[in-house]
Amino acid sequence: MDKQKILCLLKREIVPALGCTDPIAVAYAVSKASEVLEKKPEFIELYLSINIIKNSLGVGIPGTDMIGVEIAAALGAIAGDSNKGLEVLKGATAEQVTLAKEMVNNKNIKTCLKEIEDKLYIEAICRADNEYSKVIVRGGHSNIVHIEKNDNILYEAECCINSGNEEITLTIKDIYDFALSIDFKDIEFLLESAEMNKNVSQEGLKGDYGLKVGKMLKESGAFALMSNDLANEIVAATAAASDARMSGCPLPIMTTAGSGNQGITTTLPSVVLSESLGKSKEELARALVISNLVTIHLKSYLGRLSPLCGAGIAASTGSCCAMTYLLGGELKNIEYAIKNMIANVSGMICDGAKTTCALKIATAVNAAIQCSLLALKGMRPSNTDGIIHEDVEITIQNLGKLGMEGMNKTDESILQMMLTK
Repeated sequence: MDKQKILCLLKREIVPALGCTDPIAVAYAVSKASEVLEKKPEFIELYLSINIIKNSLGVGIPGTDMIGVEIAAALGAIAGDSNKGLEVLKGATAEQVTLAKEMVNNKNIKTCLKEIEDKLYIEAICRADNEYSKVIVRGGHSNIVHIEKNDNILYEAECCINSGNEEITLTIKDIYDFALSIDFKDIEFLLESAEMNKNVSQEGLKGDYGLKVGKMLKESGAFALMSNDLANEIVAATAAASDARMSGCPLPIMTTAGSGNQGITTTLPSVVLSESLGKSKEELARALVISNLVTIHLKSYLGRLSPLCGAGIAASTGSCCAMTYLLGGELKNIEYAIKNMIANVSGMICDGAKTTCALKIATAVNAAIQCSLLALKGMRPSNTDGIIHEDVEITIQNLGKLGMEGMNKTDESILQMMLTK
């Protein structure tokens, strides 16, 4: 186990973003293309993979009161700063938002489906004064693989990022051993994600964002059916952050494995539980190591974008493991927790980024609490149950096969339904 490689993986996969990562990745690509063009574009052409379109149609763009990829692209061209990465729209002014809206209303942005196997593909072409620039992002939300201007290729990458950990092979045992043995000072940076995502959760609980799933659940705590105060608080806090984020909340979120909802789901259950249990900052940091690395591990099999819900399956499983650790569980209990979760929520589809993501997250976090408690009691599915295998690593691989092979037509069906409404 190479601790430095694992630390590098964590630091690469846990980064801040302002807004939903898929349309923001489009804004990032357009921003870079606009900078290469060295003038504000008059027209923008977007060629996007199915998953990018699916995850951009219904999500709010911070500061605009609008949804969709066109406003994200326009604002990226007018106000974006590619040096800020996935916080590319940070600092956009009201005047710039107005100009971006005019660009959308004038229909100066064209969006097309790119017929490509890649789940994450963004091709942004900016045009002005008979000149053009092209930027391609592929494999990772900020992974530029091609830059071109007026038929001159300025940059070409030989390969792209497809998942989270190609250069390192993890196991659940590796993750557990690393989380318990790494020096606290080396993982203290994870507490920033706890604070950042908690701020968005609090904003979601007090504001009226989206479906107000978290806020409504919090208010429903007085009912007998919702009488488990701590469990309800964990679910409500996590869902509220998604409510805010998917509705264009102007606060940054800390992402995990390319997704803000994954970052939210990976972080907030451990934050709420550790505060309730009176755990130290070090114990919280070690729990966050477990939740983030388990999420990254599962996503390495599911892919960066997937027909299956990354937050509802991978990140909630990561949080289930972290809560199991905080409640005194050992390695075997964490392995049981993973099997419980995969037996439970493995069929949750991703039908795009939108306000109802908060509903899926609420369901998945509730399942994570239940599966953790069952794992602590020694309960887990057997080798004869569905896709569960005696070996937890093969169980995780089976989940990946379900998402990557068994559901390879699902995205096309979902997008067709979304576009024909």
